[in-house]
Amino acid sequence: MQLLAKVVVGSLFLAGSSLSQANPDVLSIQQQWAKINYQSENNAQQISAFKALESDAVHYVEQHPEDAAGLTWLAIVQASAARAIGGMDALNYAERAKNHFEQAIAIDEGVLEGTALSSLATLYHKVPGWPISFGSDSKAEKLFLQALELNPAGIDPNYFYAEYLYDEGEYEDALSYLEQASHAPARPARPLADKGRHQAIAALKQKIADELK
Repeated sequence: MQLLAKVVVGSLFLAGSSLSQANPDVLSIQQQWAKINYQSENNAQQISAFKALESDAVHYVEQHPEDAAGLTWLAIVQASAARAIGGMDALNYAERAKNHFEQAIAIDEGVLEGTALSSLATLYHKVPGWPISFGSDSKAEKLFLQALELNPAGIDPNYFYAEYLYDEGEYEDALSYLEQASHAPARPARPLADKGRHQAIAALKQKIADELK
């Protein structure tokens, strides 16, 4: 069973904030995540790399427990590992990601321009619901809308909400948010992530076009 769609981080995955404002150690986690997510040669390599990066992110958070950005990126790494692993074995990683997103939001709801909100929303949407796991589309939509209120022009919150709407069969609304995502401001420090997200936008547009034929 595929528990998580390939994100973002983004989205889930996923962050939309300026890298210049982040701690250098968090920047390193972000940059390593992008390489693993977009340039891994195969799934086994990706899983191994995400697990190693999780250890680095855990170490950072242990040293900086009140850093909402660090907690968010730890959660993104864990959510990405869950997506790569898939099936029931992914649930432990998804639960850990959920807990760290919630900790980040409790410290700073708007951390990374709403990234923790939209990434947690994606988790709620993608994982199974009760009694298997914590999935909930109603909670997901509420969090998506909170993230969009914080960052209405951002590429990630618009893309991930569009993906949610597509899954719900709301194709026209999904296209509207995809258009917004496609015109989002570039993130100069994150060219690899932007390239991957625009490829995902184009792919989802094509899927919607196929559905509307």
